[in-house]
Amino acid sequence: MAPSKKPALKGGDKSKDKAKASASKDENAGGSKLKAATAINTRHILCEKHSKKEEALTKLRDGAKFDEVAREFSEDKARQGGSLGWKVRGSLDAAYEKAAYDLEPSTTGNPKYVEVKSGHGYHIIMVEGRR
Repeated sequence: MAPSKKPALKGGDKSKDKAKASASKDENAGGSKLKAATAINTRHILCEKHSKKEEALTKLRDGAKFDEVAREFSEDKARQGGSLGWKVRGSLDAAYEKAAYDLEPSTTGNPKYVEVKSGHGYHIIMVEGRR
């Protein structure tokens, strides 16, 4: 009796390996540990003048809540505490979006924020959620 041969799989395993490699590249894009997201929930403080942005940053560094500082200093969405709500990728200013998608989510009481200058002015951005 001749030993039985198992039929060779054609491409099945290789395509799975490529998919796994591709997924891990997406998750680690830019050296970030954040999972890829298609939408983010952000808040921002928008100031036309650099000096006003610096005042807002001082308040945040002194421990003030992000939404309270936004109500006081932001020239956009101040009534909502700077909330822009859920926004899908591609719907925001390019500089704002790049910074926001690289930022990990946090709370208004203990915000992790980043500063960005766009055509609209100076932004201080925090992310509340990703999906």
